[in-house]
Amino acid sequence: MVPAAGGPRSAGGRLLPHQRRTAALAAIDPDWNPGDDQHGWTVDWQRHYAYLTQLLAEGARLTAITAITARVTRHGEDIGRWLAAQRRDFDQLTPGQQGRLTALGVTKAVRARTAAAKTSTATTAGRGAAAFHTGVQALTQWVEREGEGAGMPGRGHVEQLPDGGGEHRTGVWIVNQKQRRDRLDAGQLAQLADLGVEWAGSS
Repeated sequence: MVPAAGGPRSAGGRLLPHQRRTAALAAIDPDWNPGDDQHGWTVDWQRHYAYLTQLLAEGARLTAITAITARVTRHGEDIGRWLAAQRRDFDQLTPGQQGRLTALGVTKAVRARTAAAKTSTATTAGRGAAAFHTGVQALTQWVEREGEGAGMPGRGHVEQLPDGGGEHRTGVWIVNQKQRRDRLDAGQLAQLADLGVEWAGSS
């Protein structure tokens, strides 16, 4: 934080050495000391934010094929997982944090309110129901990470499931669900519609 004009000074009225250093650092990077009274977040958050900024500057994207997803790392830090957490907990961030992320195009995640929960009471049973549940899980993860307006993942998209769940060909799965729409029950169609699948909500 840059010392106020009326702050302590040397006998000659000049800034003290530590004040000169603080002013010089602030001139280079206003966020160099994120824990001060003007910011209020941790150095760890600032470091992840800086890494995200670097990835975007190098051509990474928040959506599409080059999306920053889980396991996209920078200097050993999982920036994709961190980014998903910021979107999920956006309302808990300070205005300064929200403003910095918004400037990068990061938006609050759209909550898939009931889709994931509904899979536990699906009317179908067996292997097909388990596969559908996994697909909804993967698509829910996509929607919560990418945010409103991102649309559906492309046919070639592969989603990395959490906790070692492996890869899920979510794009192909959505296409397959559309092709077998007449075999999906009302509950399954409602789950897909809740996640933004337009054809699932049409008559």
